Amino acid sequence: MKAIVVRQFGEPEVLKIEDVEMPVPGPSQVLVKVGAAGVNPVDTYLRTGVYPKLPPLPYTPGKDSAGVVESVGSDVTEYKPGDRVYTSGSVTGTYAEFTLAEGKDVASLPANISFEQGAGIWTPYATAFRALFQKAKAKAGETVLVHGASGGVGLAAVQWAKAAGISVIGTASSNEGIELVRENGADAVFDHSDDGHLDAILEHTAGKGVDVIIEMLANVNLERDFKALAMFGRITIVGNRGSLEFTPRLAMTKDASIFGMSLFNYSESDRLEIRDAIFKGLSDGALKPVVAKTFPLAEAPAAHREIITSKAAGKIVLVP
Repeated sequence: MKAIVVRQFGEPEVLKIEDVEMPVPGPSQVLVKVGAAGVNPVDTYLRTGVYPKLPPLPYTPGKDSAGVVESVGSDVTEYKPGDRVYTSGSVTGTYAEFTLAEGKDVASLPANISFEQGAGIWTPYATAFRALFQKAKAKAGETVLVHGASGGVGLAAVQWAKAAGISVIGTASSNEGIELVRENGADAVFDHSDDGHLDAILEHTAGKGVDVIIEMLANVNLERDFKALAMFGRITIVGNRGSLEFTPRLAMTKDASIFGMSLFNYSESDRLEIRDAIFKGLSDGALKPVVAKTFPLAEAPAAHREIITSKAAGKIVLVP
């Protein structure tokens, strides 16, 4: 089968398509024929070799995919060949024609969701759910600011929050992104490339500020986020690409809480809560994954460049 293989850390060009051996499921595992694989920012961090937890070389990237069960191990009873599923983890990587996953990392894909949409489920929707509800404890009646709302995690956060009865303010930096955030349910959208956008958000909330901020680029935004944060507000840091100089008194003055999170750190009970919420949200239409661009498997380097350099407007996926 064809798969992307990384044999050294580095620039996108280290993503090489190769012929590799077809994996065989162990007793607890499921082999999935990949219909589409999700590309996530964390995939690019791992590829560069600067992430705290790195896979051993060589490896095939990717955890998110959607497709059809090809075969199952002897202990797997929940799934059978032909079932439509998505993955939340992978033993062999999802940038491939087939991927091997533990049974616990496979979930049913509702019939109303395409494989391309399914490839954009777990990392963005689980990250957004954890950031909003398991970390910041956002609740109905509050106001959340999704800073960088046009990407995969951002759009997921907008959809989760609206479904929970939370008022949503989003930011984006392109006309396309702003319109997409609005289409996905945000009550107001601001251009975060405008230096005055936080003042405008504060004015929009009649001076109160927002209760929760989901922050996608903390090294740029974290310190100035406090301008738009309400008293006793909470900030969940989802994304970061560098360091910053930070004034702790900003958090002290507003009695604010700052949460860091990594999706890899969830507990088993957290995982089950997220999985069940995702299936319900997809099935009833509250969650609608947005696909921005698809790339052939061999063009994985271009997909990695796209997700970092573009002004994201939905999910980027690879199609074997």
